[in-house]
Amino acid sequence: MKIMERARFDELLTQFDKIGPIAIVGDSGIDKYTQGEVRRISPEAPVPVVEVQKEWEKLGLAANIGHNLKDLGIDSTLCSVIGEDLRAPRFDDLLEDSGLKTWGIVRDAARPTIFKERITTSTQQVCRIDYEDKQNISPEVETKLLQRVQDFLEDHTALILEDYSKGTLTEKVIKDSIEMGKSAGKMVCVDPGVSTDPLFYKGCTLLKPNLKEAKLMVEHLGKTYSQLNLQDMASFLMDKLELEKLVITLGPEGMALMDRSIQMKEIEIIPTAAQEVYDVSGAGDTTISLLTAGLLAGATLSEAAFLGNCGARVVVAKKGTATVNRKELVDFYFRLVQSSKNEK
Repeated sequence: MKIMERARFDELLTQFDKIGPIAIVGDSGIDKYTQGEVRRISPEAPVPVVEVQKEWEKLGLAANIGHNLKDLGIDSTLCSVIGEDLRAPRFDDLLEDSGLKTWGIVRDAARPTIFKERITTSTQQVCRIDYEDKQNISPEVETKLLQRVQDFLEDHTALILEDYSKGTLTEKVIKDSIEMGKSAGKMVCVDPGVSTDPLFYKGCTLLKPNLKEAKLMVEHLGKTYSQLNLQDMASFLMDKLELEKLVITLGPEGMALMDRSIQMKEIEIIPTAAQEVYDVSGAGDTTISLLTAGLLAGATLSEAAFLGNCGARVVVAKKGTATVNRKELVDFYFRLVQSSKNEK
């Protein structure tokens, strides 16, 4: 892959210090990890018995974007919906422990606080247990959430919509957030949900689907993706959804980019930055965080994608939902440069 010049890499990371807070809207919850060892099969059923060795909790879903941005030295405000249950205070504690604000959180007694527990050994995941309600939030809660978004937009530099299709980002929340963001002159970046109507995202600044999501979007919009190559798929989504920028993440194949603001008519492929993959949890959160931060720092879409690519490769080498900080980005960059030299 083409490696960014060291001076430019350093310049962009330094510009992170000048970025104002970013507003984040989306589904949020808690990720719990229970790790142990399996030494026997249960006598009650043919299932493994996990002898627990340690447990820990982390911010999950859209809240992990706030955590990523904080670790990069960028402030943010999370606008999300949680329950009024026993897990809600724990969610607030995790936000505060991470140096994040609780001002944008709306409580809804009709919904549980999203909670995902992953049961793992040191080498693999045994199972995952989800506590959630995927029904759309009520109109009353929509109004409260959108008021939070409106309150924060004036003094925030950009808006990230993180859609996990858990009911927070309804049609109204998505469309109104994009409209408010554009009216305020803010960049609106969207990480889409797999089951959300893609037309809801129409007019956003940047859309970042993965390849599976992009194919589903194309089909929903009336095309059969098998009849389109990646170039045609990207062009189709750009036109139908009136996007300025599109990034399709391709897993181990990297990213495909298209940018209307510079009249880019052909997609650009950014190869992946090779790294051992341990756990993909949170990689998408890191990518959208660095894409947004990079663009706000003055990067081109290609440069922002390079930063996002590097950050994602750091995160997938960690256990569980993870983040990346600037030192880790710099260390990875040096390893990438050295690896490139060794290949020559």
